[in-house]
Amino acid sequence: MLPAAFRCYLVTKEPEGHVVGRIADRPMAELPAGEATIRVAYSSLNYKDALAATGHPGVNKVFPHIPGVDAAGIVAHRGVYELVPGDRVLVTGFDMGANRWGGWAEYVRVPQSWVVPLPAGLSLRESMMLGTAGFTAGLCVDALQRHDVTPDRGEVVVTGASGGVGSMAVAILARLGYHVVAVTGKPSAHELLQSLGAREILGREAVDDRGEKPLLSGRWAGAIDTVGGNILSTLLRSCRHSGCVAACGLTAGHQLRLTVYPFILRAVTLAGVDAAWCALALRHEVWRRLAGPWKPEGLERLAQFVTLESLPPRIDDILAGRITGRVVVEIDPSLSEHSPAGD
Repeated sequence: MLPAAFRCYLVTKEPEGHVVGRIADRPMAELPAGEATIRVAYSSLNYKDALAATGHPGVNKVFPHIPGVDAAGIVAHRGVYELVPGDRVLVTGFDMGANRWGGWAEYVRVPQSWVVPLPAGLSLRESMMLGTAGFTAGLCVDALQRHDVTPDRGEVVVTGASGGVGSMAVAILARLGYHVVAVTGKPSAHELLQSLGAREILGREAVDDRGEKPLLSGRWAGAIDTVGGNILSTLLRSCRHSGCVAACGLTAGHQLRLTVYPFILRAVTLAGVDAAWCALALRHEVWRRLAGPWKPEGLERLAQFVTLESLPPRIDDILAGRITGRVVVEIDPSLSEHSPAGD
């Protein structure tokens, strides 16, 4: 039986306009409509969650709000036959944590089509160590492979390599045998990136050419760019023939200063990656790979764990670029004991 209320991290806007986050209890009846009600064991902290928690209008305009674009737990109630109470599941992306209440809560309710059964090989805890960041990194690797960027083609560069997506991308690529070059502005992250398999580490200035040349010396067989702006332009101009750049971020800017030369003289592909609304078949396939052949080794090294109560300083940290790796939010870790295979 479902409880009458649930605990959550609630974001409200005060009459004077201030946005405030606090721990609160809300009636179950306030959860949005959907076929699947999930009791949450773990969520995570992503940059988008931090924006939602501080009232960024580009993420959420409706208050009160519960952030959390990720959630993993067990099915508590289902309205469709595909799901059975007790099933271990995860949800990432779509509109959860944006215009719909998200995973920083003991319960979430979502459409059944958003739910991914937890793949064999992943625990609930591990699935949120990956979360949207790991899933996005997986989509980027998939984009490279779809454009024939294989390990024997040459170096693959990853920007923003100390962040959630970047560190996951480095780990996945290294496991698959790629020659990974990691780009970061954090000297403190070098040891971690080397342990994940990066063969070379560069500063941001190495991939931030401010010149006017439409093409640069071709070095990269492929790239995963998490920052955008002029760095994305530099990567495209310095890709070798038939290279591919998978782009998924814009923290360095949303403008792209570029000519068509990389595309028509070197046949370079710019592959945009959207983790929120990607096709269901691809979503399930990438999660299957992340639980198996793409599963990064030593996931624990990439994660730090917080509770709902200890979220505020971590929100500030991720907005200021002080986070390395992933932040996992423990909602009810004891739910792992309810898993048929255990966690």
